[in-house]
Amino acid sequence: MSMTLTVPVTVSIARRVDPARASEMVAWMRAGTALAEAFPGFLGAGWVQSGPGSPQWHMLYRFADAETLRRWEESPQRRWWLSSAQGIVEHTRVERRTGIEGWFDPPLEHSVEPVPPASPPRWKQAVTIWLAFFPLSLTATLLTSHFLDAVPLAARVLLMTLCLTPLMTYLVLPRITRALHWWLHGQRAPWRDA
Repeated sequence: MSMTLTVPVTVSIARRVDPARASEMVAWMRAGTALAEAFPGFLGAGWVQSGPGSPQWHMLYRFADAETLRRWEESPQRRWWLSSAQGIVEHTRVERRTGIEGWFDPPLEHSVEPVPPASPPRWKQAVTIWLAFFPLSLTATLLTSHFLDAVPLAARVLLMTLCLTPLMTYLVLPRITRALHWWLHGQRAPWRDA
């Protein structure tokens, strides 16, 4: 008879937040802990701020094994909770540790995962697309209105979208998203740092 040994898994996450929003950060982490507590296998969670007024926070949560951790990490509750902090919290580092040492000692098994940057809120994405699309569409309409007057409406729209879509995708949108990166990701405006 074979026996499967389950090993607790601890996840350590470094997060960055504006120190002026520390109370929001604590409320957000409490909400996440309350959601995780409802999942079988949850063993506990905790968080600390690196120091008074520091933007760096560290959070640990622990599950009984990799499977119960996976259920939490893939749950709609966790996805909702993470999305509720967009624009407030930046995830900077994730580590997974197995065994009892996950809380205190150096890990027996250790993996560090790069954290992809969070997507900006959808409303900011929509505003950015509009800021790129409106002037491009207006310019194209003004420049071609005399030449395409006799072309039926559906064919005119087809022709315009066939021309404007590659321009938007490869030329205009990448430039405007680079220029507005600070705003899209809730960072300080570059001219305020100078």
